[in-house]
Amino acid sequence: MDIERTLRKRGPVIDPAGMKALYEPLLALQPRDGVACTRDLAYGNDERHRLDVYTPGTPDMAGPRPVLVFVHGGGFVRGDKRERENLAYAFAREGFTVVLPNYRLGPAHRWPAGAEDVSAVMHWVEQHAHEFGSAGAPRFLAGESAGAAHVAASTLIRRLAATPAAAPDAVALISGVYNARLEGLARTQFGIATPDPRNEAYFGPDRTAWDTMSTVDLIDAAPFPLLISYADMDPPQMQVQAGELFARLVSRHGFQPALHVVRGHNHISQLCAIGTGDLALFGPLLAWMLQQR
Repeated sequence: MDIERTLRKRGPVIDPAGMKALYEPLLALQPRDGVACTRDLAYGNDERHRLDVYTPGTPDMAGPRPVLVFVHGGGFVRGDKRERENLAYAFAREGFTVVLPNYRLGPAHRWPAGAEDVSAVMHWVEQHAHEFGSAGAPRFLAGESAGAAHVAASTLIRRLAATPAAAPDAVALISGVYNARLEGLARTQFGIATPDPRNEAYFGPDRTAWDTMSTVDLIDAAPFPLLISYADMDPPQMQVQAGELFARLVSRHGFQPALHVVRGHNHISQLCAIGTGDLALFGPLLAWMLQQR
């Protein structure tokens, strides 16, 4: 309750360093026993093409372990897989093989580099799942913030997607951005700076070209199991775009996504809280994944 009061007092800010400091004492107590981690496996040629794999330390006698690939955020220009190891340990202790990848960043690598990297990770998982006791098991793909943007593009736009054999069985999008054009046109309303250090770094400085990079306008995938979530203290642009994506998927593309609001959290805290006993995001996400198995 003390943390929630602090979060509500601060409001819809994006403060990775502040949230890390706030949750560090609790995460230091997170159980991590029984989980093995293999770090920095290459899935491509770029130095950012590295991933970590977390597995339960003992074999699952009930069958192959389901896989969760989770793609970190960072505003398209920063972020690292190790920042979400609390999520990896939490899901691995529930019997999942968890894959945390890095991906190429802007401005050196622009759209659709992130989506291409997500699809490359899914191909790597398909080829190597047997090494981690997950051959033939359900594959889940999830991402947060910029990572959710990359996951959405890599699964909802057919030309960017992994081949059917490597495609995920279900997808979760957490507080992502899916309409680059909207963010360019509504900077005043959303409080986005000009020039925009994140979107322009990834989508380029020419906003007239963003029409061709907005996932909501490019959806052509057949329906699949999907969850869309956002935090009740997310910045407005994340909440608006979650609603827009949900509405378009339902009304135009035949999807029926699950929809979840993470109460009592902001954009960053909802992820930092996983592994602390706070189930605001972890509980519904885990329950939804188990329903898809």
